[in-house]
Amino acid sequence: MKKSLFAMAAILGLALTSCSSDDNNNTNNSSFVLKVDDLKGEIKDGTVTLDPTQTYTLTGGLIVKGGATLVIPAGTVIKSSATAESTSLYIAVERNAKININGTAAKPVVMTSGKASPAQSDWGGLIIAGNAKVNTGDNGTSEVGSLSYGGNDNADSSGNINFLKISYTGSKYTSEKEYNGVSFFGVGSGTIVSDIYTFESGDDGIEFFGGAVNATNLVIVNSYDDSLDFADGWQGTATNVYIKGVTKAGVEGSTNAKDPSGATPMTNAKINNISIVKGDAAFLADEKAINYKEGGGKQAYTNLYVADGMPAALAKLSTDAGATANIAAGNFTITNYTFGASITDFTGPKLSGTTTGATGAGAGADLPTWANWTK
Repeated sequence: MKKSLFAMAAILGLALTSCSSDDNNNTNNSSFVLKVDDLKGEIKDGTVTLDPTQTYTLTGGLIVKGGATLVIPAGTVIKSSATAESTSLYIAVERNAKININGTAAKPVVMTSGKASPAQSDWGGLIIAGNAKVNTGDNGTSEVGSLSYGGNDNADSSGNINFLKISYTGSKYTSEKEYNGVSFFGVGSGTIVSDIYTFESGDDGIEFFGGAVNATNLVIVNSYDDSLDFADGWQGTATNVYIKGVTKAGVEGSTNAKDPSGATPMTNAKINNISIVKGDAAFLADEKAINYKEGGGKQAYTNLYVADGMPAALAKLSTDAGATANIAAGNFTITNYTFGASITDFTGPKLSGTTTGATGAGAGADLPTWANWTK
């Protein structure tokens, strides 16, 4: 009889523990209280790991503080609240914190809108800050999320992003203060970034503000400002980039808005294997395939495919002294390219290599096979 009572008590205890964990999941060694239907707040310590069998509702800002880690396993889905203020909904990773997004091609991590009829700007997006060099200073503040960023550790690691689908981002405070799909502020090369798909971003799809992080396999579709953007002394390489649905520029690259001639380090960006497709009539690409802006810096494009239908001028060129000097010095280069018949003005970049046959991201204007996971 005693054994039966003990067994019943044990079962009851397990049941109570199970019920409690559904409502308030303290995962691993963190003091953070994880709630599936109310994901927000500050992860101040330890490691928090989400449950891939759950669909989380982001109801406010989720901030990973310095020293803490957020792990998002393959197949995890996070949806923004359908009713909260759109600018309050974002995921941010501070300096000295880490995020490990561990998606796979078969089970990507999904961050998206929770509205019944989702649209661009339904929520903020993902913001990561690091300790790498930025030419605007070692302690800048991100335009959204108010994160401090920048430093002198170009090898800094903020974790990893692998196979992330992020959509309906880009909510706006003002026309000058907007979220992107994914924003990297002073992020170092120790951070692993591969296989990101951004869709319907109200601002840029992906933007690098300085730092030295590299990225591979980027699919950026329907961005309502620029698709790929880099500035403030970014020292990175982006390899395999497929862009479609261009509102402003396919790629916008600059050195420094306030000091385009003298800011150091100068942007030194390498873009390898890239396709730029304007998209349907709603997309105007009115800042061209490439917007060489505010000092420009060193920009080297290899294996560039620009589809027919883009504006006649390949590039929009800033007339500031820094950009003009960099163009004259041959710091804006394109090696091996294929341009659609609509493009007739090639002023700006130094062109070299083969003039036909470049496949861009892998299949010209079509989605490359490495990106089939995004379908």
